Amino acid sequence: MATAPALTDLLRMNAENAKGGSSYASNSSLQKRVILKSRPVMEDSLKDMLGNRTFPSCIKVADLGCSSGPTAFMAVSEVIKIIYEICKEQNRKLPEFQVCLNDLAGNDFNAVFRSAPAFCEGLKRDMAAECYVSGVPGSFYDRIFPSNTLQFAHSSYSLHWLSQVPENLENNKRNIYIGKSSPPDVFKAYKEQFKKDFSKFLGLRSEEMTSGGRMVLSFMGRSVEDPTGKECCFMWEILSKSLLDLVSEGLVEEADVESFNLPFYTAYKGEVREIVEEEGSFAIDKLDSIELIMGNDVTLAEKSQRLARSARAVSEWLVANRFGNNIVDKLYGRFEGIAADKFSVENVKFVNIIVSMTKK
Repeated sequence: MATAPALTDLLRMNAENAKGGSSYASNSSLQKRVILKSRPVMEDSLKDMLGNRTFPSCIKVADLGCSSGPTAFMAVSEVIKIIYEICKEQNRKLPEFQVCLNDLAGNDFNAVFRSAPAFCEGLKRDMAAECYVSGVPGSFYDRIFPSNTLQFAHSSYSLHWLSQVPENLENNKRNIYIGKSSPPDVFKAYKEQFKKDFSKFLGLRSEEMTSGGRMVLSFMGRSVEDPTGKECCFMWEILSKSLLDLVSEGLVEEADVESFNLPFYTAYKGEVREIVEEEGSFAIDKLDSIELIMGNDVTLAEKSQRLARSARAVSEWLVANRFGNNIVDKLYGRFEGIAADKFSVENVKFVNIIVSMTKK
């Protein structure tokens, strides 16, 4: 009997050649906005880290969950620009940069590497910056760097993905995530899995980072304690409804839907603070949330198409593994129709947690 694929083999964003314009590269505008919104936090963190102390000759920067496409180099580019500006202000020599781009092994690293030479050449041309890029495949829920080597770590739009689907979700009927009809123990299971994963993430990074190293993280969250609010579950409720529609048409088995749950969690700001303080490796410098509205500048049809393509870009591998490739086009087509109905009566905000920390 064949062994089921591990989650690390399935949890990947769609590559550049994905069908129907559903690549992550083409559907990451929200992620770009979050990186730009978090730039002031990165700037404060780097200014405080470097201050008036002696600069290292080489600064090692890691982006955790880099994916591929336009966002792969976006955050590290901002980090290098900020350090360049600090050096100009203080009349200091710009250090060299070692940039480590991390994601799961299934990530489209080929696309990342194709972009690397132009990225490095642009930095050298514009800032006389020497930059050396490497790809680091592996889960950030494991050790991925040598001890005491990282000065700055960044992660955007990755930590809402869990290391595994929580256990004991058998009674989460007709839901693929936390829904309004989910019993309380489902929320508890998700919350406990996030705490376990985030605590482990912090502990591992503390081993890899130098003393006083900084970390800036942004990930999807929620602004209310209720985990079933539309800002937390909107996209996955639509995907769940789309799957159930295919059940009614006989294209998908209901038992398969009822046993399918996503390894995903939107945390509340208070939870994040509590976990960081309890784990103890880092001190919080700033903890905030930002709210973004999707697609106010486009028509209803364009907005629903954007959401459907975004959902497909991040979930297709998981869905196809469970239900087969033959239902994928119909499923996300149905998703787009349901999204249009919902968008016709309401706008939905996406809440993002941003946290800046210093290694103790």
